[in-house]
Amino acid sequence: MSKIFAGRGYQLSQLNALLDDVRRGGEGPGRALLMRGRRRVGKSRLLEVFCERADVPWAFYTATSGEDPQHHRDELFRAVSAESTLPNRAWVADGTASTWDAAFRELAAMLPTDTPSIVVLDELPYMAAADPAFEGALQTAWDRRLSRLPVLLIGVGSDLAMMELLASYGRPFHQRATEMVLPPLNPAEVGSLLSLSPADAFDAHLITGGLPLICQEWPDRAPLLDYLSAAFTRPTSALLVSGERSLASELPPTAQAPQVLAAIGGGGERTFTTIGTRAGVSATVLSRALELLMEKHLVTVDTPLSMKSGVKDKRYRIADPYLRFWLAIGIDALPRVDRGRPDLALRLFKQRWLGWRGRAIEPIIHDALARLLPDDAWPDVNEIGGWWPRSNIPELDIVGADRAPVADRILFVGSIKWRDQGAFTAADLAALATNATAVPGTGAATQLVAVSRNGVDADVTGLAQCWTADDLIAAWQVG
Repeated sequence: MSKIFAGRGYQLSQLNALLDDVRRGGEGPGRALLMRGRRRVGKSRLLEVFCERADVPWAFYTATSGEDPQHHRDELFRAVSAESTLPNRAWVADGTASTWDAAFRELAAMLPTDTPSIVVLDELPYMAAADPAFEGALQTAWDRRLSRLPVLLIGVGSDLAMMELLASYGRPFHQRATEMVLPPLNPAEVGSLLSLSPADAFDAHLITGGLPLICQEWPDRAPLLDYLSAAFTRPTSALLVSGERSLASELPPTAQAPQVLAAIGGGGERTFTTIGTRAGVSATVLSRALELLMEKHLVTVDTPLSMKSGVKDKRYRIADPYLRFWLAIGIDALPRVDRGRPDLALRLFKQRWLGWRGRAIEPIIHDALARLLPDDAWPDVNEIGGWWPRSNIPELDIVGADRAPVADRILFVGSIKWRDQGAFTAADLAALATNATAVPGTGAATQLVAVSRNGVDADVTGLAQCWTADDLIAAWQVG
């Protein structure tokens, strides 16, 4: 199986289940699905493979940004007549429609009534943005015609905020479709795909963000530096160009959001004040930019987890796993690669990698622990976070609590040591024990834990638990 499609068995099973619902028929046999996911995460390829394997007639139309509604309708008809497997596709070989109501009537007339079919409308937000009447026309066509046919209608989009909006309360298509989010590949899937050890799989995930298109470039079992040495010789490598293309398609050129994103991802700033200073924007502009970036799921907010409210000490970070790498390293490596100097790009990576990785791995580890817990050892740990005061000194990498945002009990606090060489040491434990007392709600019963890429030194005593890369990768492994 191609790497670009690997790791999608669960989503494929969901698609097949929806098609089976259509096959079973009954009153109103049609089913609708709204699928969303980041650009280059493999949505279109997944659906192409699904259609090819389904053994039913299908049509697939991909809209283009910036085109007018008439262009979309004409291209939809062209795609149906020239590229679909619908039995009546020749009916619209030279057809056109002046409205979406008319276009959907024509589409419904072409669909078979005695066998299931699939219709994919890719980049649905482009069609909706070009014509305010599109959503209402789609809802009318679904209610009056399409839902009464044995068809699986799939709307796809990379604009996460817009796709969520299309399905939200008060919008025409609300509660008419199942929703599916296609995430990036997780660390276990990346490791399996590239035949890497758990520790190396986490590093590969940090670099690729779990994007299948980038993973496809990574040779099996290749060490990280070997892959980068090859990728940095190609200015068109998916590793280098995916970030630019993603942001160009998602952020309006007139907004200040790119500067704010760069301040967080490239500058490493996390507080409202320092982000604004780094980006050179006013508080009002910064508020609007952050609102846009959070709406688009590019930036997220963390608050310290303890028995005291931490809302005033919130910190911003890049939410998208690939953009974390691209904004911190890839964006500055690209001009060096363009100059034909992959050696300088690799040198830049080596200079920044270890320092950046130490913080970039934290949200992935939090995610892993949140998936692993509660368990028999920690039955009351329902929330995983970190803690920091306004001064950021000290910072606790891990806090396990019974609830959030304000805990009733702090069950453990911990430290992350994600070193290439060396395990968690007695000195690390001593520092953790000292810093733990600063967290509101800790006491004599609060346990100390660690996450260490290379385990624990033999002379370390007093840790309640230490999770290694091998332990954490199990958070995403099934069976």
